[in-house]
Amino acid sequence: MPNQLQYETSPYLLQHANNPVEWYPWGEEALNRAIDEDKPILVSIGYSACHWCHVMERESFEREGVARVMNEHFVCIKVDREERPDIDAIYMDAVQAMGVQGGWPLNVFLMPDAKPFYGVTYLPTQQWVNLLASINNAFIENRDDLSQSADAFARELNLSDAERYGLTGGNLHVTPDFLDALYRKIAVKADDEKGGMRRAPKFPMPTIWRFLLRYQAAIDHVDPDAPEIQSALHLVTQTLDRMALGGIYDQLGGGFARYSTDVDWLAPHFEKMLYDNGQLLTLYSEAYSLTRNPLYKQVVYQTIAFAQRELLSPEGGFYSALDADSEGVEGKFYTFTTPELRDYLGADFDWFADLYHITEAGNWEHVNILHRTETDDSFAERMGWTTDELATKLQPIHERLMAVRDTRIRPGLDDKILCSWNGLMLKGLATAYRVFNEPEFLSLALRQAFFLLRKMRDSRNGRLWHTYKLGRARQAGFLDDYAAVIDGLLALYQATFTESWLTEADQLMQYVLLNFSDPKTGDESDPMFFFTDKNGEELIARKKELFDNVIPASNSMMAENLLMLSLLLERPAYAERADQVLGRVQPLVQANADYLSNWAGLFALRSRPMAEIAIVGPDLDRFRAEIDAVYYPNKVLSGTTDRSGLPLLEQRGTIDGQTALYVCYNRTCQLPVTRVDAMWSLL
Repeated sequence: MPNQLQYETSPYLLQHANNPVEWYPWGEEALNRAIDEDKPILVSIGYSACHWCHVMERESFEREGVARVMNEHFVCIKVDREERPDIDAIYMDAVQAMGVQGGWPLNVFLMPDAKPFYGVTYLPTQQWVNLLASINNAFIENRDDLSQSADAFARELNLSDAERYGLTGGNLHVTPDFLDALYRKIAVKADDEKGGMRRAPKFPMPTIWRFLLRYQAAIDHVDPDAPEIQSALHLVTQTLDRMALGGIYDQLGGGFARYSTDVDWLAPHFEKMLYDNGQLLTLYSEAYSLTRNPLYKQVVYQTIAFAQRELLSPEGGFYSALDADSEGVEGKFYTFTTPELRDYLGADFDWFADLYHITEAGNWEHVNILHRTETDDSFAERMGWTTDELATKLQPIHERLMAVRDTRIRPGLDDKILCSWNGLMLKGLATAYRVFNEPEFLSLALRQAFFLLRKMRDSRNGRLWHTYKLGRARQAGFLDDYAAVIDGLLALYQATFTESWLTEADQLMQYVLLNFSDPKTGDESDPMFFFTDKNGEELIARKKELFDNVIPASNSMMAENLLMLSLLLERPAYAERADQVLGRVQPLVQANADYLSNWAGLFALRSRPMAEIAIVGPDLDRFRAEIDAVYYPNKVLSGTTDRSGLPLLEQRGTIDGQTALYVCYNRTCQLPVTRVDAMWSLL
C-alpha cells in the first residue's frame, strides 16, 4: 500500500506524506487491515513543532531499508497528538503504565485489536531497527504472552478514577490550613532564586503561578500580615521577571518558547506554541494588575503583537505553532553570531552586548541567544542613562535586527487551528483588554470569538469541532475545546457585557452536560466529565482528564466554568456540580498540588465568597475598566447601560441618573454606590 498521508490536512502528517513508510492516518482502514492481515500495529505519535520527531523522521522514517522492515511486519499509523489528543492520552498512559518515561515522538506497538503491549520514545536508527525485529519475533513466537500483557494494559486504562486514585464523593471544605498545605507543596519545589521549579527543563506552567496569585489574595483577606503573602508573591514575580528577561522569551519579536532546556531560562527549545502564549497573556496581565510592573505590560503588548504578526489567520483564528528548526537547525532563525552583531550594530555593539550577554564565542553553541538579567531601570542607571533614553536607543536596534531576521528562512508554521488553544488565546486577549483597556486587544478577541462560533461550531447540533484548516472543520470537539472556549467567552462577556457571549457559553455548557457526563447514577455516580463526546469515535478506553499539565486539565477548567456561570446566570445546580467535583478531588489535590495547580487555584477561589458586582448606567465601560485595573480574583462582573433580564441586573437601575454599582454575595446585595472607590470598601 502507498503512503496514505497525502490526503490529510495536519501539517505533521503531511510532513510524513513522502516517507517510504506506508503510513496510514488513524481510522478504520488501518485498523481493519491489521485485523485482516493479523499484523501488529505501530502507532507513531508526534506534532509538527517537535524537534526529536523531525530527527527520528530523518534518521529512520525517510530511509528505505528501515521503511521496508516497518512495512513488511507492521500496519503503521501516524497520529498528530494535537489533532487527536484522545488517542495520544490513551497510549501515553499505557506507555507510562509500562514504566517508560513518556514524551514525543511516542511509538506504541499494539495487537491487531488496538490494545497496547509495548512503547518507546525516540530511538536512533540501529536501536529502532533492532526493536522492530524483536517485536516481530515476539509477536510470532510469544503471541499469547503479548496478548495477556495487552489485555492487562487495556484493563488498566479503563479503571475509573475512583479505582485508580481512591476518589470518592466528599464534601468541599476549604480552610486556610488546607490552602497553606497546597502552597507548601508547591513552594518547596519552586526555585526562589531563578524562578520556575527546581528542575530542568523549565516549563512556564502558568497555572502554578496563577494559583500563587490567588493564594496570596486569599491569605491577605484573612491575615494581611501573614509572611506567606510576600513569599508567594516573590515566587511569582521572580519567575515572571526571569522568564521575561531570559532566552525563553523572544527579546526582539515577543512571545515565549515552549520551555528552557536549562535552569537559567537561557536556552529554549525554540518552538513557539499558541497554548503557552495565550495562557501567559492571562498570567502577565493579572500579575500587572497586582504589581504594576512595566516589564509585564511590555511582555503582554509584545506577545500580542507577535501572535497577530505570525500566528493570526486571515479568518480571525490563530494558528497552532512555529517550529523550533529552520534550515534543519534548531534556533537558527532567532540567534546571531557575534561578528553579525558587530556588523549590524557598529558603535552600539558594546553596550548592547553588555545588556544581552553577548560573548565573543557565543553564549550558546557558538551563537548568541539574546537574554538579560537586568531590567531597563537597572541597566539604564548603571549606564548613567534614563530609562527613556535606553528605550530610545533600543527601539531602532530591535527594528534593525528584526529586519535582519525577516530576510531569513522562517521556521515552519503549523497552520491548523485548534479550538481549545484558541479558547486559551481568547481568554488571554480578553484578560489583557480588561487590564490594559487597549481597544486593539478587544478587536482581536471579538474577531476570534466570531470565528470560533461561526467556523468551529456545527450549526446543526451546536457541538464544537476540534480542528480547522483550509476552510474545513473536522474531528468532534473534546472536553478541553468546550472548557477553554467557555472560559474565553465568559471573560469576553465580562469585558464587554454583550449578553450573547454569555448565552453562547451557557449553550456550550448545556451540550457538555448532555454529552460528556458519566451516565452512572447512585453510589457510583461521578460528577466529572469524560474527555470525549459520547457521539464521538469509540476507542479502547474513554478517559477523564484529571491532572493539570502545560494545559490545565479540562475537568478543572469545566469546574471553574460551572462556578462562574452559576453566579452570572443564577444556576445553583451548576455551583452544586462544581463543588461535587471539588469535593471529590480535594484529597488528591492536597497530596499532589504541583500536578493539580489549576485545581489548587480554584480551591483558592472557593476559600471565600465570590463578589457579584453589577454595574448599571452610562459610565459602564469606565467603571469596568477601573475595577479590572485592580487584581481581585474573587469577583464576577455583570453590567448594562439601561436594563437587562440577567439575574444580577434585574430590577437594578441608576441612582439619579448616575451609574450605580451593586455588590452582592449569594444573591444578597448591599446598598448601591456611585463610585468605584466606595465599591472597594464594600468588599
